[in-house]
Amino acid sequence: MHASKYHINTLKEAPAEAEVSSHQLMTRAGMIRKAAGGIYTYMPLGLKVLRKIESIVREEMNRADAIELLMPVVQPAELWVESGRWEQYGAELLRIKDRHQRDFVLQPTSEEVITDIARNEIHSWRQLPLNFYHIQTKFRDERRPRFGLMRGREFTMKDAYSFDRDEASAQASYDAMFDAYMRIFTRLGLEFRAVAADTGSIGGSRSHEFQVIADTGEDLIVYNPKSQYAANIELAEAPCLLAQRSPATEALNKTATPEAPKCEIVAEQLNRPLTDTVKSIVLATEIANQPNARIWLLLLRGDHTLNEIKTGKLPGFENGYRFATEEEILDTFGCIPGYLGPVNALKPVTIIADPTVAHMSNFICGANTEGFHYTGVNWGRDLPEPQVADLRNVEAGDPDPQGGELAIQRGIEVGHVFFLGDKYSKALGATFLETDGKPAMLQMGCYGIGISRIAAAAIEQHHDSKGIIWPRSMAPFEVVICPMGLHKSETVRNTAETLYQELQARGIDVILDDRDIRPGIMFADWELIGVPLRITIGDRGLKENIVEIQSRRQEAAAKIAVSDALGYALEQLESL
Repeated sequence: MHASKYHINTLKEAPAEAEVSSHQLMTRAGMIRKAAGGIYTYMPLGLKVLRKIESIVREEMNRADAIELLMPVVQPAELWVESGRWEQYGAELLRIKDRHQRDFVLQPTSEEVITDIARNEIHSWRQLPLNFYHIQTKFRDERRPRFGLMRGREFTMKDAYSFDRDEASAQASYDAMFDAYMRIFTRLGLEFRAVAADTGSIGGSRSHEFQVIADTGEDLIVYNPKSQYAANIELAEAPCLLAQRSPATEALNKTATPEAPKCEIVAEQLNRPLTDTVKSIVLATEIANQPNARIWLLLLRGDHTLNEIKTGKLPGFENGYRFATEEEILDTFGCIPGYLGPVNALKPVTIIADPTVAHMSNFICGANTEGFHYTGVNWGRDLPEPQVADLRNVEAGDPDPQGGELAIQRGIEVGHVFFLGDKYSKALGATFLETDGKPAMLQMGCYGIGISRIAAAAIEQHHDSKGIIWPRSMAPFEVVICPMGLHKSETVRNTAETLYQELQARGIDVILDDRDIRPGIMFADWELIGVPLRITIGDRGLKENIVEIQSRRQEAAAKIAVSDALGYALEQLESL
């Protein structure tokens, strides 16, 4: 490819709404152009990146015996009603009507359609196992699309769905996909972690996310640097920080704490460590056919934060929960928020304590009177023993029960694998005939990769002040040849064309920049675009029989004899 015949349109400035590096740099490099909020046109350079990612994904999916098909973007609502997700999925599901007023959706995922295919196509155990995948446009109506391709509304995704006879074989299919994903992200040149994760709106009982490590990531990953343990903070089990409860040594006292609605202020006023305080969180769950909600009091140590995903999995919270209203709080505790506690509430309330709180003694909590807290609170003496459940987020430095300390880093989710079991096959009646001739439910797994998000995540992980630094595997071009004075020097032109053709003959994706522009502008363009290897050819160097070859990751160029340039460039590419 010659640059004069390609579309290269870089910008000096990024749009004002571009908050993260990938959005800024993809826009400036001419890879994407905004059509509407969270919806982008992939320009030629950007599309090349996506196609290279897709190619690696396809190769590894095919290697894992998955079979490609293509499902529609527009899906009939009837299938979503059957699965129960027509109502459950929420506002992110874009619901539309055709001219006959029939309901459809713009697909955010394809469990319903693929299960419908399975129930019509899979009849016998002899057809199993099967794994179908496609690479298709998805749409999720994000409330606040942001960060460019990181959280857009329209995006490109690879989703796969496995079908098996029983749970054991379904778990084997899950493991095969897990291994395929490990190969995919390794080949893409990304630093990543596979972490145990929550199943979210997809459902199922086993789940792993593949997280690209980046400071701008929205997810928090809990991991042990000395072991293989890693989990999304939503799922990570928080250890109890107290081995046992100490004896009660303080009397219960109601102590004035004026203008102290937060544990941090209370601890400061009483000259006690924050770890001696207990915070109260009041939640409500609706009860069918009951006018009043059930009120729950969750207790955390003052320096800890509530994990809402874990909370939603507690018995009694299966159908959802909300934070209690001020009216409900006043009715139950007789006090405004900020001074609430488990001692002497006006009405009975279900108390759940985090394990660390359950082991605390002589602690401080709200007295259910504005401007007052109790000190010297003890379980068994001042309060009945509570229900105990893991409620909190892990903190960096928490001990790992398997040894060592837990650490936290940020990540960008680019892949997710789920074991679904019969969640969708049961809802849609997808069965097959077993060896005994009786129908059995298909066991399913689903496996997603965000193709367009990978491009953005790679930039968040690989960039500098000059622009993008692509891993070779997904770079729009592997090599750029930058001839100085191409239109003035036949020697430069011939050397550049010869090297260009030699690289092409060896299957290298190379572009020759034959534009009539100043060298500084040319170099700035390719540093912004992020091509891994640049070869500079000029009359001055050719007089000494040398060209300059520079990796995008290096500060200085190497001066290489013209006769050695091809071999050196190929060696450099192998190391990238």
